[in-house]
Amino acid sequence: MTTQPPPDGERARAPEGRGLPLVTVLLGLTVVSGLIDAVSYLGLGHVFTANMTGNVVVLGFAAAGAPGFTVTHTAASLAAFLLGAVTGGRVAARFGGGSRRTWARVTLAAEAVLVGASAALAHAAPGARGTTYALIVLTAYAMGLRNATVRKLGVPDLTTTVLTMTLTGLASDSRAGGGSGRRSPRRTAAVAAMLAGAVLGAWLVVRGHLPTALLIAATATGVLALSTSGRE
Repeated sequence: MTTQPPPDGERARAPEGRGLPLVTVLLGLTVVSGLIDAVSYLGLGHVFTANMTGNVVVLGFAAAGAPGFTVTHTAASLAAFLLGAVTGGRVAARFGGGSRRTWARVTLAAEAVLVGASAALAHAAPGARGTTYALIVLTAYAMGLRNATVRKLGVPDLTTTVLTMTLTGLASDSRAGGGSGRRSPRRTAAVAAMLAGAVLGAWLVVRGHLPTALLIAATATGVLALSTSGRE
């Protein structure tokens, strides 16, 4: 008995379906974002390197002379994030018309390398001059690269770094708000993922384990890079 080979279209689509769905991967990356912002805000001088909405507000605090905030730290984070987003746009132009699986894996692998380099630097030279700026730049650039990719992938309600619109949708589209609540599970999962990452990151940083927090973030991103598929 012989079996017919799958049609050419099915063979072409098969690799895209191998691995974790993008929804699962993006929820994992949301946990990583919580880790990264806990590291940056608590360990790098009250600056965000993933959440740029918060960073713009922090820049305003610093510009007004509020104690504990630094204009140069925040400006470095914003500049590195924007440069990372530009790079992400270029990567999307290169890979966006082809395999989503390849595109996501390339970008997440680059993020894992950048965050891994920041973990190594934090471990090797924790008190060296310039280390704080290097960690800010490396992690902010990685987050800009990722955010540009996630935006262009266009998976609803999973930006991985900000929750304002996610929370708005969770409330306004709920049954109490007159909606169907259809996406409530995904939105709730995104909020829980960010919270979990922030709790873990803060717990590690306040106990002096900042390099470990970055290493966990890099390892998690690397695993997601290896296992993501191109399907939602």
